[in-house]
Amino acid sequence: MLTYIVIAVLAFVAGVLIVAARKPDIFEVSRSATIRATPERIFALLADFQEWGVWSPYEKKDPAMKRSFKGATSGVGAVYAFDGNKQAGTGELAIVEVQAPVKLAVTLDMTKPMACHNLITFTLTPAEGGTLVTWHMQGACPFIGKVMGTIFNMDRMVGGDFEKGLAALKQATERPQLVAAAA
Repeated sequence: MLTYIVIAVLAFVAGVLIVAARKPDIFEVSRSATIRATPERIFALLADFQEWGVWSPYEKKDPAMKRSFKGATSGVGAVYAFDGNKQAGTGELAIVEVQAPVKLAVTLDMTKPMACHNLITFTLTPAEGGTLVTWHMQGACPFIGKVMGTIFNMDRMVGGDFEKGLAALKQATERPQLVAAAA
């Protein structure tokens, strides 16, 4: 009986390793939402790191997180460093491309809980009823990441955070317009 259990466990591990080896070397996570606001209004919250506290779900994971800014808080070269709990992590965000009000590209260099270097892009496209905002992240996926991705669904975990962030961005940009329209 013990032999069958050992064989089953080894077969399972081999299966996970084979599936992991066939995964792509790059991971991508993307979510979109239509927001009833102009691209300019939305872009203003995305392109200024000091505004990220208004909408970013990662800001809420550790309210005591240490934050610092290097240079300007917006525009190419702006850097936002953070040091938080294990949910928020430690790392830096840097704006590397600005095409106001349609595209913002940011690099994410994490040191904790695991090291990674990812590219985040926000694209804003006029759409019926407002602006379609797409939050996209991609990065290298080494073999250990592929193994973890076989067991844990990265798209669901990170995508859920993106959905929360887009919902908060929607709330932050739509609500003031409704108040202004009623006045």
